[in-house]
Amino acid sequence: MNTPKGTVVFSTVGRPHYGFDIFALPTLLHPSSTNIGPERRLSDGRSINFNAQFADNSHEPHSLVFISERTGFPAIYLTRPGLPHPQLLHSEPGSLFHDRPIIKNHTLYFVSAHQDPSRYFKSWSALYSSTLLHDKITTRLTPSDSVDYSPALSLSGKLVAVASYGSRPWDGEFHELNTDIVVFEASRPSKRVLVCERGGWPTWSGDSVIYFHRQHEDGWWSIFRVDFHFPKDLESPSGFPITPTRVTPSGLHCFTPAALHDGKLIAVATRRPGKNFRHIELFDVESKTFQPMTEILNPNSHHYNPFVSPDSELLGYHRFRGDSTQWGESDSTIPYIERVSSPIEQLQMLRIQGSFPTFSPRGDLIAYNQDLDGDGGIKVIKSDGSKRWNLIKGRAAFYNAWSPTEKHVIYTSVGPIFQSAKTTVQIARVEFNPSDIDGDKEDVPCNVKMLTTEETGNNAFPSCSPDGMSLVFRSGRTGHKNLYIIDAVDGEFNGSVRQLTEGPCIDTMPSWSPKGDLIAFSSNRHNPDDAAVFGIYVVKPDGTGLRRIPVAGNESHRERINHVCFSKDGEWLLFTANLSGVIAEPVSLPNQFQPYGDLYVVRLDGSGLRRLTWNGYENGTPAWHEGGDELDMGGLRLGNEVGGDELKGQFEDPHWISCDF
Repeated sequence: MNTPKGTVVFSTVGRPHYGFDIFALPTLLHPSSTNIGPERRLSDGRSINFNAQFADNSHEPHSLVFISERTGFPAIYLTRPGLPHPQLLHSEPGSLFHDRPIIKNHTLYFVSAHQDPSRYFKSWSALYSSTLLHDKITTRLTPSDSVDYSPALSLSGKLVAVASYGSRPWDGEFHELNTDIVVFEASRPSKRVLVCERGGWPTWSGDSVIYFHRQHEDGWWSIFRVDFHFPKDLESPSGFPITPTRVTPSGLHCFTPAALHDGKLIAVATRRPGKNFRHIELFDVESKTFQPMTEILNPNSHHYNPFVSPDSELLGYHRFRGDSTQWGESDSTIPYIERVSSPIEQLQMLRIQGSFPTFSPRGDLIAYNQDLDGDGGIKVIKSDGSKRWNLIKGRAAFYNAWSPTEKHVIYTSVGPIFQSAKTTVQIARVEFNPSDIDGDKEDVPCNVKMLTTEETGNNAFPSCSPDGMSLVFRSGRTGHKNLYIIDAVDGEFNGSVRQLTEGPCIDTMPSWSPKGDLIAFSSNRHNPDDAAVFGIYVVKPDGTGLRRIPVAGNESHRERINHVCFSKDGEWLLFTANLSGVIAEPVSLPNQFQPYGDLYVVRLDGSGLRRLTWNGYENGTPAWHEGGDELDMGGLRLGNEVGGDELKGQFEDPHWISCDF
């Protein structure tokens, strides 16, 4: 059986803009709230760095354990004063995701996603521990059939709290996860106690008080508290689950708490009405008052996921690193294209700074859209990331398809994205002089020819036949979004438009097989009343042989599959889907419309499913190229001087966190 190979290029919502570093402030409350600081940067300005904790090692005060993506996936690092470079700590082989690391009593606790639960619509996230001394044995603390997020260790290190999803399959939510607060002894992880229902992101004050967040019925995310003593009788513990007490008031959002060990203060991330940014504040649980911390220093930056030092003297968090000149040498650019670790040796993974990439016939160029909300047109870069040009600048465009037979022709959708069936969006043929792509001009002159008419509504998502003669695309001209085929040069103006699919459903994002025998697409035709659930369908270009490829077997009714494309041999399909649930608490992340969008490949017969990405982001719009000398046996050789744009930290808090009640 063949193995997927070549190069996959894809997009991730917001991720190229993050530029996160880890910072800390003294927790001492000054009489004047304007006297906060000084702020210290604790990470080194490389890649993105986040979700840190101070390591509880008395002989190394202020050692920091954190997550960084500098190796192409989220991995665990340790840094301490005087250490020139962060140290990569033990990570479980085969895992492309690690999160929420904690060091306590010479043991590393962390979340990993390297074990497949062998069930669809279930997260792979689980809690593990690894000894930092001697043999470094890794132990799974989460039961084999359960899912755990967001671990926390009590002050003594004897008790562990997690936000647990238990053994049930993911039910589709991605705002507040319906997790429970579960506690167990670090030495006996199988004896678990359900302390409180509905809660996330636990933090300990001592060994008997847990704070956590959840959304109150009044709509505000708030911090809650439970007081308890770990039961001696673990077979039938009495008094559990406990009804929690709400700690923070309504009128503002509070989440991702971190308790100081004096038992009086908790650090929280807040979103207040009238404020556009998330900030860290200290909340006094006795006086019920807030002390602003980060807004005074950085009013126009988001601050995420506070944590405190073992002595409670430092308050940490991560944020956009800002002006690199303030902190010395840092990554100050967003590369046009960057390498991401792949679980398949023969398949290279690249993240692009944009959406809807498409390879030129030789694979030496990639066209994509960088700005879907504006008039950014089409960008074209060299596949080694060294140079970029602009096409049709000043027009709104999305979803591109390079002609497989003409290196000077790109098809695109001109008009606004995510609109109704009747909104005017047109399929355009964009022709340019290939010699201009090799020149120094940033803006390449081109000819734009519309292939559809304005009165036909929303026409988008073109894909070209392998002979370059025809285009398949999605159109809303009948009031329903179905697939049509037109001439690739004259469009529908020669009367050759032909409807390929029909019905009161959404057929979208078609991809023509390199063999020319099939067209794959996403559709909800198995359940037209649900506009959120899509599966993979294939049809022959003559309209016969329509069938569904049920990737998730008996649970295929829950599939949300988009952005389907073929391998060069036509035997594999690449797509983005929700098949592995949510990997981290979404409220702890910047905005992801669907924080479960991972990339997968599957054979055309539905067998051989492989997951390609693991993270808390929404990954999508992939393109696939195989073979050719220009791609070094299918693997792009990124240039030593990869181009990029200035890093400005342009990302948003989750759109579903509303302050309008």
